[in-house]
Formats: sequence, structure tokens, C-alpha cells
Amino acid sequence: MFAAYAARIDRDQPLNGLELGERPEPGVRPGWTTVTVKATSLNHHDLWSLQGVGLSEQALPMILGCDAAGIDEDGNEVVLHSVVGQTGHGVGPDEPRSILTERYQGTFAERVAVPAWNVLPKPKELSFEEAACLPTAWLTAYRMLFTNANVRPGQGVLVQGAGGGVATAAIALGAAAGLRVYATSRDAAKRERAVELGAVAAFETGARLPQRVDAVIETVGAATWSHSVKSLKPGGTLVISGATSGPNPPATELNRIFFLELKVVGSTMGTKDELADLLDFCAATGVRPVIDSVLPLDRAREGFEKMAGGDLFGKVVLTV
Repeated sequence: MFAAYAARIDRDQPLNGLELGERPEPGVRPGWTTVTVKATSLNHHDLWSLQGVGLSEQALPMILGCDAAGIDEDGNEVVLHSVVGQTGHGVGPDEPRSILTERYQGTFAERVAVPAWNVLPKPKELSFEEAACLPTAWLTAYRMLFTNANVRPGQGVLVQGAGGGVATAAIALGAAAGLRVYATSRDAAKRERAVELGAVAAFETGARLPQRVDAVIETVGAATWSHSVKSLKPGGTLVISGATSGPNPPATELNRIFFLELKVVGSTMGTKDELADLLDFCAATGVRPVIDSVLPLDRAREGFEKMAGGDLFGKVVLTV
């Protein structure tokens, strides 16, 4: 079957390790099922895999891709939860949970094998392309907002780095849930798009907000960390799920964190139940993933180049 896969690890030039071509069909194992992929979407996780983050040389070649919507063995339209091993389903008792492409072949292919427990029904209201955007970036944003930040309608949220997959999802989901959403970006066009998505206002990175917020959704890391901490109300929550600008901020703001009793919460992906809730939320409210571009799988390299260059707003979707 045709697939896009990591053939080599290259920390400096990750796209040098990306290959497109034929790979073996998914193997059959007890408790697993095969899904025919109709659409999948890119995440920074795929780019980091090509740099060796979470992927070892011994695991190569590895088909990339965490997200997918497609057709199951019974002809049903489905969405995949990409965390393998949650509560032990489909793996051994001592195996830690992992994301597709860390231990198991991913979704940038004509077919993918996953534990049967990881398959959810696709709502009829969502297209395959829309549904394929949800299991990683949108699920991460959903958990950050509603589980880890625990915000309520009417409260204020700052989303750093408008344009990225998680940040874009957080703006759209937060606005649909009745939150007062502020966003930041260095790019004027992305700030404008953030307001179109439902942000009350969008500002230059680091700009003073009209008011402090109850929570900050942080995926940028070092470049925005100090601003994130300073933007919180006393007792507020900073939820972080990534650090695209680096993990070591020049100022940690520890004095402010303890004096104002701020909470810093790490967040990674989400549960199967949260994905089911997210699918229902999108179906019920009309919120849809922001899609930057749709490409056929054989043009996956273009999508990777677009993501690596940061020249996107929303998700890059690959169709099979």
C-alpha cells in the first residue's frame, strides 16, 4: 500500500528523512482491526518524529500520521483515537501508552491497524476531512480548555500563537462555549483570522491585554511564557501542551506564580471519552475544524514543507 513514512532520522533537516512509496499492509493481531483511511491530518508531532523525538532509529521505517477518519471492516464511517494502550486495550499489561507512530505504524497510508477499542463512530454532520483534524490538535485543545483549565462560559482565556493547530482549535472551541477569548500572533493576518474565528480581540505577541484572564492556553513556550504568567488573574491557570519556541524561558516568573497562587498544568492529548465529547460538541454546535489546505497523500511533502515553514492557519489535511 502507498504511504508517507520516516525512513531516516535527521535532526537538522527532518524532511530529508521523509519518503513516499509502498509499505507492507497492516498486520493482524488479536483485539485489533484495520481501517481504510479516507482522510488524515498533519501535526507537529509528525515533524518531530522525523527529528527523532519519540521515535527511535530501531523503529524505522515508520509510517507517520496520528489522525484518521475512514471506513471500518464493517463499512461504518469512523474516527480513530490515536493513543494506544490507554487502560491497556490492545496491548500487553506492562506496555506504557503511546501515540501512533511512536510504537505502531501511523495513518499516512491507505490502511492502518489499531486496537478495536480505539475506533469511534464518525458523526454524519462531519466530513472525513473535518473529522480527521480532531483526534490530536483539537482533542488537545478540548482537554486543555475544559478539563485542565476547567473554564466556564463567560470566563476569559488567552490563546498564545494563533495559527497553530492547537491554538486555532482553542479559539474556535472557546468561542463556541461562551468564553471571552483573546489571542496573540506576530502576524497581522493571523490576528485577523483569530477574530473571525470568534476571539474578542487579537494582539501582537507580548501586548498588554485589556484585562487579566482566568486561563492561558500555551503551546509556544519560551517566547511567550512570561507574558502568559503576567496575563493571569490571581488563582488563574496556565495550561501548557507544547513549546514550539523552546522549553527554557529566560524568566520563569516563580515569584509571581507562588505569590498569586497561579496553577501551571501540563496537558497531553486527551482520552477516548473526551474525543467522543468533542465529536458530539462539533456536531451539535456547528463548530468545524479550520482547514488550511487539503492535499492528496502523494503530495504529503508539500504539506510538511508548509507546516515546517509556519505558513499556515489551521490544519493540513491529506486525502487517500
